[in-house]
Amino acid sequence: MSVLSYLEKRASDAVLSSDEKSSISTSITTLKTRLNVHFSSKVSEHFQFGSSTRGTILPRAMDAHSDIDYMIVFSERGYAPQTYLDRLKRFVETYYSRSEIYQSSPTVVLELNHIRFDLVPALSTGWGSYDIPSGLNNWQSTNPNDFNSTLENSNKNNSYLIKPTIRLAKFWNAKNDYVFESFSFEKWILNQYFYGCANQRDYLFSAFDALSATSPSEQWRRDKIERAKKIVAEVRQLERDNKPYSAESEVKRLIPE
Repeated sequence: MSVLSYLEKRASDAVLSSDEKSSISTSITTLKTRLNVHFSSKVSEHFQFGSSTRGTILPRAMDAHSDIDYMIVFSERGYAPQTYLDRLKRFVETYYSRSEIYQSSPTVVLELNHIRFDLVPALSTGWGSYDIPSGLNNWQSTNPNDFNSTLENSNKNNSYLIKPTIRLAKFWNAKNDYVFESFSFEKWILNQYFYGCANQRDYLFSAFDALSATSPSEQWRRDKIERAKKIVAEVRQLERDNKPYSAESEVKRLIPE
């Protein structure tokens, strides 16, 4: 197996299985029904957003923190974020009493056996924009799905290799104690230039080439980035030396089996 074929296989492994998709779909359907019953007209809408709608979510086997972002838009305005977070917490305690539940501002986290939900309270501001909590007392504006169309267009214009590159990079990130915040890392990868890249190997290596080993403030983050860049350089040297098996072994230090 070459470096390219190995990375293509791991990129394929980084997609949710049909069983995982089915379980998540069932859980979302149940969540929707319970939200409607519990809140009725007090909630104007609720919907899934984030990496699970972009196709960049990882299986839990590859990222223990993999989750489903779910926004709940309240009809009644005028309260601090903590008020709405408390309402969501009471909701999950009522319907999911046997599951792990905790607040991780600005979300209420619901841990199920097969997936984690991050429930985000929101207030609509019109035109697809929403206010979501920024801490316990303030709000920040967001358009939760505006990134999706940008990613879709970029993926299409790059031979459909942007999404698998993001998934592989997120897997590396998860295996290295989350050097980067996941969504910021996705946006950063999307904004890179992949000039001259022709395949999955080229795209992934180009992303690691562009990482700065000096910008993070913490030394451990810089060390993780520097290690990744050294592995990429070593793989390239082994390929130039016509040592494909050694190159494959080396790339597994970057993207493990």
